[in-house]
Amino acid sequence: MYKSFSMELAGRTLTVDVGRVAKQASGAALMHYGDTVVLATATASDKPRDGIDFFPLSVEYEEKLYAVGKIPGGFNKREGKASENAILTSRVIDRPMRPLFPKDYRNDVTLDNIVMSVDQDCSPELTAMLGSAIATSISDIPFDGPCASTLVGLVGGELIINPTQAQKKTSDLALTVASTREKVIMIEAGANEVPEDIMIEAIFKAHEVNQEIIKFIDTIVAECGKPKHTYTSCAVPEELFAAIKEIVTPEEMEAAVFTDEKQVREENLRNITKKLEEAFSDKEEWLAVLGEAVYQYQKKTVRKMILKDHKRPDGRAMNQIRHLAAETDMLPRVHGSAMFTRGQTQILNICTLAPMSERQKLDGIDDMETSKRYMHHYNFPSFSVGETRPSRGPGRREIGHGALAEKALLPVLPSEEEFPYAIRTVSETMESNGSTSQASICSSSMALMAAGVPIKAAVAGISCGLVTGDSDDDYIVLTDIQGLEDFFGDMDFKVGGTHKGITAIQMDIKIHGLTRPIIEEAIRTTREARLYILDEVMAKAIAEPREEVGKYAPKIHQISIDPQKIGDVVGKQGKVINKIIDETGVKIDISDDGNVAVCGTDRDMIDRAIQIIKSIVTEIEAGQVFNGKVVRIMNFGAFVELAPNKDGMVHISKLSDKRVAKVEDVVNIGDEVTVKVMEVDKMGRINLSMKPGDLNPKAETEKESQ
Repeated sequence: MYKSFSMELAGRTLTVDVGRVAKQASGAALMHYGDTVVLATATASDKPRDGIDFFPLSVEYEEKLYAVGKIPGGFNKREGKASENAILTSRVIDRPMRPLFPKDYRNDVTLDNIVMSVDQDCSPELTAMLGSAIATSISDIPFDGPCASTLVGLVGGELIINPTQAQKKTSDLALTVASTREKVIMIEAGANEVPEDIMIEAIFKAHEVNQEIIKFIDTIVAECGKPKHTYTSCAVPEELFAAIKEIVTPEEMEAAVFTDEKQVREENLRNITKKLEEAFSDKEEWLAVLGEAVYQYQKKTVRKMILKDHKRPDGRAMNQIRHLAAETDMLPRVHGSAMFTRGQTQILNICTLAPMSERQKLDGIDDMETSKRYMHHYNFPSFSVGETRPSRGPGRREIGHGALAEKALLPVLPSEEEFPYAIRTVSETMESNGSTSQASICSSSMALMAAGVPIKAAVAGISCGLVTGDSDDDYIVLTDIQGLEDFFGDMDFKVGGTHKGITAIQMDIKIHGLTRPIIEEAIRTTREARLYILDEVMAKAIAEPREEVGKYAPKIHQISIDPQKIGDVVGKQGKVINKIIDETGVKIDISDDGNVAVCGTDRDMIDRAIQIIKSIVTEIEAGQVFNGKVVRIMNFGAFVELAPNKDGMVHISKLSDKRVAKVEDVVNIGDEVTVKVMEVDKMGRINLSMKPGDLNPKAETEKESQ
């Protein structure tokens, strides 16, 4: 039965249609926010997937270009693989919802969001986040929701809920917060060096709005919600845990996992697992879940030692950062490089500069940004964790980590006017044991400075973790979590920023939300660690951007010309500009407002190209002196090219101070000559002279006086 529900959200109407479409899905909500329309569905399989030890949740966010009146480009006129924005949106939907499904649930679940119409003032990403939560809440899929999400901007010092497109363009903050009834469950932010106290205020303003949305969702569930289905629990049997503890005591497990060497820990656990496999060789049902049982045993051991005994696996204090190191200029021929090491996490970053024509073009449903000049890419090869697998290109995790580091560094980049380059930084993971995304921020910041990019301030990133007990006030926040503490802990709270404030946040948790005291402590803890990294490590490797770009980086010189002269520089079918490029080997970008950027590695050729361009756009006047090329010879004189499509004639009588019988006695085609404009007649013809007396009258007068 079709029902419709509405509420006012940030001055616009949010409408949810249930039972109108997609009735065979476990749950479906046709979402309307303004003129934005997103179909959100939730579907689960009947049985658990065999042979897995994780919850198989898939989240899709499908951008249909018809939603903004576009036909996809290229030969195949249909949507292809997901855009980067679609992948990042899928991740931001996944992160708050995944912890709310039962931990022992192994049925496949797919949350599908199809963007069908876009009102640029009503975020389709937010609409999809709310739609997925509603579709799952009203379905028969076990889910401890609902949850809700809100966007927050900061315009002119004022916090704005669900900002419009115009407000986003001037906003110093792009914050997304997801909440359950009592707690914050997910934070994602990009910020223009926003102070910590303002960030906390923004987070909890969004949390308040989320409570109103959750009340609205409750009314939908009350009328349309289905009873939750029963499922086969894939929890490890308690009797198996008891049997394991008889063979491997808690003290033995503690000794195995508490070491600062990842490889040593893994070898210890392999030996323990082998010992247990031999002990349970006649119990096939136990062997099938033994790996998960050993994992859970490790987890309980680590959590108990951290929470009760205040002991970390590698022996560090709760607020202690692992050993840090930083260096620049590892790679001699690249434009800029830097490596940042934190314990067993190591990132080598390479910065590449190029003319603005190399910026990335974007083709999606968001018309606010059609290109970007800064690209950060992150790679995670298998050798970085001591594994072997073929490289299949970047996955969602790699794209997400690259986007987070990009977001953290964008606020400190110089403007296009200050630094007219496209910039690409690539983070190559050399070694991984916790928070490589934040190490990427540190190494990228240094690589940019090493490349001569005049960034406004250095940016560092650090993450903190969390282990919670039985009550809200029973918890410990850990600075600089390693992989083990991430896997077995409850939170990965990543914060990037400068001395002045925060530039990026990403919070992942495995529990049902965080209280305000935990969030405040996490933000304070990461600030202290961030400042230490900036001052004590990064600044000692490179304190400020280099004054100019490196030897092998392209040099860019900019001039402005009359926009009406652009056609003269380009020429018919690009013949003029292509001739300049062929002659000098430079790249030339011309904007519609007449800004010309000439890019090359040879400074002399850049100067030559600029000279040619200036000669094209400069009006020829009597008295000007040019270096030109002889392009045609007649009986009565020689024609000299002063600039593309601008020729003048040197009459035979003006070739020399002496009598010339034949033009070829003085010049030939292709000769480079210096000429002076003597006259531009009414028909636009340019008369030139090569006579020394005309080129330098003063010298000629002095010669005569002698």
